[in-house]
Amino acid sequence: MARLFGTDGVRGLANDELTPELALRLASAAAVVFEEDATDQTLRPRAVVGRDPRASGEMLEAAVCAGLAATGVDAIRVGVIPTPAVAFLTADYGADFGVMISASHNPMPDNGIKFFGSGGHKLDDAVEDRIEAAMDDEFARPIGAAVGRVLDAPDAGDRYRRHLAAVIEHPLDGLTVVVDCAHGAASELAPAAYADAGATVIAMHAEPDGLNINDDCGSTHMDKLQAAVLEHGADLGLAHDGDADRCLAVDSTGQIVDGDAIMAILATALDARGRLRDSVLVTTVMSNLGLHIAMRDAGITLRTTAVGDRYVLEELRRGGYSLGGEQSGHIVVPAAGTTGDGILTGLLLMEQMAVTRKRLADLADIMTVLPQELINVRVADKHAVAASQTVKQSVADAEIELGDNGRVLLRPSGTEQLVRVMVEAGSAETARSVARRIADAVEAVGA
Repeated sequence: MARLFGTDGVRGLANDELTPELALRLASAAAVVFEEDATDQTLRPRAVVGRDPRASGEMLEAAVCAGLAATGVDAIRVGVIPTPAVAFLTADYGADFGVMISASHNPMPDNGIKFFGSGGHKLDDAVEDRIEAAMDDEFARPIGAAVGRVLDAPDAGDRYRRHLAAVIEHPLDGLTVVVDCAHGAASELAPAAYADAGATVIAMHAEPDGLNINDDCGSTHMDKLQAAVLEHGADLGLAHDGDADRCLAVDSTGQIVDGDAIMAILATALDARGRLRDSVLVTTVMSNLGLHIAMRDAGITLRTTAVGDRYVLEELRRGGYSLGGEQSGHIVVPAAGTTGDGILTGLLLMEQMAVTRKRLADLADIMTVLPQELINVRVADKHAVAASQTVKQSVADAEIELGDNGRVLLRPSGTEQLVRVMVEAGSAETARSVARRIADAVEAVGA
């Protein structure tokens, strides 16, 4: 049987794969596991529960709160709020754990449930496996006053805004930013946080109705933001996804500044101030070779992990490092938060513009993005194909051909029977031809 938890919680088509019944059992199982791990089991456990604005979130929130209350856990309901806010509030309220109901950048019909442990940290695989195993177990059902309560927290958004405001050391006066809120969880908080810091804010796609989240907008659809930045003559644009744990940018010329470039800007700024622990930046194997070259030239060591923000987080915690993230714009600054925070990323990026008095395009010039070609090849057995000597030889030949001017990444998909072939090279034509040659070898073996 496939593992229930994916790389970022439990996701599926709401009310089909991710049903209220599943959400209730999942919440109850999590409550049992967290209560087993509690340092003081005489206190009634508490859990922060937040969601993004998609319509199914109302249904799943009710099921999660019921599952928690049925095990004697008080649910602190914080409403529609970004994922990083739930992580922050789990620590700020002193709760035992947190639950976020969101499918992030996925289409509206999907939804998901992810958990944060004490202090707002994401769970490791072992804890998720315990939760999954506990779903089929019977649990003690409290009665009377021992039944958990569902409590609303009207100050949740204000607490998170104050937290964000405290991170910025330099005002953003004079900067005009267009922010695409993806009709998501940041629709109110992102424009407010940027205005709090002194920026002039033009908000777009900030009217969620439960059905329009991520609909041709946000960090996966940047064209409208690019046009808006040019139309308004703004200094930059920022795009979030549905739960606002990501941030991508657009410079004043309308060019996209992705997560790699944002990390390069922030890493060099932190390093110059002596705040980049061991001069290390943590990112995944999917980051562009241009980032590797830029960081090498800046004297910064790049540590790479498997794809997924959880692996970046694990490496950050292991080494006590200061900055990490993904090309997708999921960026983590451990001194300010325990998980990726899109609004925080936007604030830090604009702060660097304000401090240096430079355009975003000039700051992003620190790295040159190498052309990248990605081909997904459907196969019968992704692991067998990836391990094939024929495929390995094809990759080795390509690496010799590319030398120091490119790289090859071949990996099985984490969720589908696909082998992903990614090639970066000095020209788009070379990247395409080399990727196609390796993909042909994969197809021949996997047929």
